Amino acid sequence: MSTSDLTAPDVEGVTVSENGALGLITLNRPQVLNVLNTPMKARLAEAFPAFARNPDIYAAAIEAAGERAFCAGGDVRESVSAARSNMPAARVAFKREYELIWLLECFSKPTVSLISGIVMGSGVGLTAFNTHRVAGERYKFAMPETAIGLFPDVGIAYVLARLPHEIGTYLGLTGRAISRSDAFKLGLATHCIPESEFAAIKAGLSEAWPVDTLLDERHSDPGPGELEPYNELIAKCFATDTVEEIIGRLKAASGPHAEWAQAVVADLEKQAPLSLKVTLRHIREARAMDLRQTLGVDYKLACRFLEDSDFREGVRAVLIDKDNKPNWQPADLSGVTAEMVAHYFSQLTDDGLDLPTRSEMQAARV
Repeated sequence: MSTSDLTAPDVEGVTVSENGALGLITLNRPQVLNVLNTPMKARLAEAFPAFARNPDIYAAAIEAAGERAFCAGGDVRESVSAARSNMPAARVAFKREYELIWLLECFSKPTVSLISGIVMGSGVGLTAFNTHRVAGERYKFAMPETAIGLFPDVGIAYVLARLPHEIGTYLGLTGRAISRSDAFKLGLATHCIPESEFAAIKAGLSEAWPVDTLLDERHSDPGPGELEPYNELIAKCFATDTVEEIIGRLKAASGPHAEWAQAVVADLEKQAPLSLKVTLRHIREARAMDLRQTLGVDYKLACRFLEDSDFREGVRAVLIDKDNKPNWQPADLSGVTAEMVAHYFSQLTDDGLDLPTRSEMQAARV
C-alpha cells in the first residue's frame, strides 16, 4: 500500500493511501481517541476529491487505529483556544469542517466507514453520510455536546430529526450513548460485522468487489436494541417543544420504567441549559431542512457558542480541569429566555456558510 501522491502530504494523525481500487483513510491518533484537529480535517478535504477524480479508485474507506475509539470527536480544546486568541480563525475552522461534511455527502463513490469503538461528535459527522456504515462489536454512538456547552453539529440535527419515536431528540439532548444494536435498528449503522472481517472488506474493495455484496454477506443481525423497551416512553416524553415539558413528563413517568426516566432527568439537569434549548429548537427545525441548510444553521450556532462562555466553561470542566462542575450561564432553564435562543439563530454579520449546491459539487467531480 503506497501513500497517495495525488494530494498533499499526510499530516500527523491521518494517513491517506491507495491499494488497488481502494482509497483508504486511516485516523491514527489513538493516544487521544483519534480526535480530529484542524490539520487532519484539511487533509481529509484534500483526499476525497482526489479519490473522486482517480478513475482507478472504486470506493473509499475510513478506518481508525487503536481499540478504544474510532473517533471521539473534534478537538474542542483547539477550538476554545482559538476562540480566545483568534476568533476569525476559530470560526473558519468550524466553516471548513462543515464544508467537509457536505463534501462527504456529495462524494460520488461508495464510502465505507469501518467503525470500532467510540464514535462521537466530529467522528459521527465523518461517517454519518457515508454510503455504508459498518459497526464492529465495540461500536458506541453518542453526540454529547450539550455536556460541554455546545450542540450536536456536523449536520447531525438533520439525522436526529428523522429518527423514529423521538429517539433523535432524546439522543441530542441527553448525549447518551447507544450500542450497535440500537444504531442498526435506527439506521445509523448499515451493517454489523465482526471487526475480524474488516481486513477482508478492505481487500475486497481493493479488488473492486461490489460493496453491497461484500458487506451483506458478512452482516449479522445484532439482536434487539437496548432502547426498544423505552421507545413508547421516549416518544411520549420527548414529543414536545420545550425542554421544561420534556423534563416534566419524565418526572411524572410511572410504571416499570419510572426509575429509568428519573435517571434521564438527572442527566438532562447536568447539561448546559442554553445548549438544551438551542438543541431542541435546532432538531425541530431541521425536520423541514435538507442537510445543506442544516449545516448552514450549524455554522450560525457554532459562531454564537464560540462567542459566549458556556462552551469554554464546558470544555474546562469536562476535559481540562475535569472537575465536572461547570458554571453554566444561565445556570438553569428558567434563566434561558426565548430572546437568548432566538439570538443564536439570528443572521451573522458575515456571509455565513455558503455551500455549493449538490449539482455544483457533482460538476466539480467530487
